[in-house]
Amino acid sequence: MTERTASSALMPLSEALGILLRGVEPVASTTLPLADAVGRVAAEDVPAAADRPARRTALRDGWAVRADDAVGASAYAPVALAAPPSWVEAGETLPDGTDTVLPPEAIEASGPIAEIVADAPAGAGTRLAAGDLAAGSLILAAGQRIRPVHALAKPASDPVRVRLPRVAIVLARSGAEARAATLRSLVERAGAAVSGIVAPARGPAALAAALVAETADLCLVVGGTGFGREDHAAASLARAGRLAAHGLALRPGESAGFGRAEGRPVLLLPGAPEAMLAAFLVLARPLLRALAGAAPEAARAAPLLRKVSSAIGLSEIVFVAEGAGGVDPLGSAELALHRLLLARGAILVPPEREGYPEGTSVEIMPL
Repeated sequence: MTERTASSALMPLSEALGILLRGVEPVASTTLPLADAVGRVAAEDVPAAADRPARRTALRDGWAVRADDAVGASAYAPVALAAPPSWVEAGETLPDGTDTVLPPEAIEASGPIAEIVADAPAGAGTRLAAGDLAAGSLILAAGQRIRPVHALAKPASDPVRVRLPRVAIVLARSGAEARAATLRSLVERAGAAVSGIVAPARGPAALAAALVAETADLCLVVGGTGFGREDHAAASLARAGRLAAHGLALRPGESAGFGRAEGRPVLLLPGAPEAMLAAFLVLARPLLRALAGAAPEAARAAPLLRKVSSAIGLSEIVFVAEGAGGVDPLGSAELALHRLLLARGAILVPPEREGYPEGTSVEIMPL
């Protein structure tokens, strides 16, 4: 059981992440209807049960014909049909013996006589059997985040297996309700679920008892991470289990920490809004991905509209706003709330860099 004092060395972010994620396994899977699983992480592959469509279907409203019957047809050389063609609506199965859908104006009919006045290549206006999905093809792969578009391939009521980490938000200091609401949204967007928001009585004993009693997969302790007289988060975690780190080479977020209580990970997030968000982005989000068994996702990059300066030796989070053709840096530590409200994401400046020049393409961590 360890505890960092105000004079102790700060742990590098890369080292902290290695310790934090060591031995973390995905949580057990659970079943949800697809409609309720959007935003969660699939626990297993989801294949298509059958060909879609089962037979050739129309992609447009029009006349179902055999392409060979329409070859060379034009307004100057119409092709007479032995019988009026069948009209089909988009999405309908084509009648037997047809393979093409001509647009409405391609057929001129007068009583029982119908003529084709425009041809089309075979298959025009149609979708082949299995053209949408072939039986056995993957709708979802294990580790993939479920998106609203996936409901187009599978009924919304169908069950899917997901990994849904449960997160408890523990308020170590009073007045942190707004921060808890922000964390709840961030946790949900990360594919997890908030199991509860706990506000224990003041003091290290009560906070430690709350951490021991909690059964969630992850506890996020908000506030009380500094070195003031009323900051008991680190001491409480040490009392409840094991304090692995307190004090990171992260700006903002130097007073963040983590450890375990009852075998479950506990993150100590600073109470200052910009520091809380920074620690969530670089610590909680990777941990939630590991607990959910999420596969790596493609990162978004954008050029900087202004240069960013940073101190060597610290991993620095710089919040950014959207701008014309790139992102505009807003600032880092001690960022005023009216500026933080403009943020749409953040970038991480590694400890070996002094910043980035204007125009550098940087990876954006979304907020």
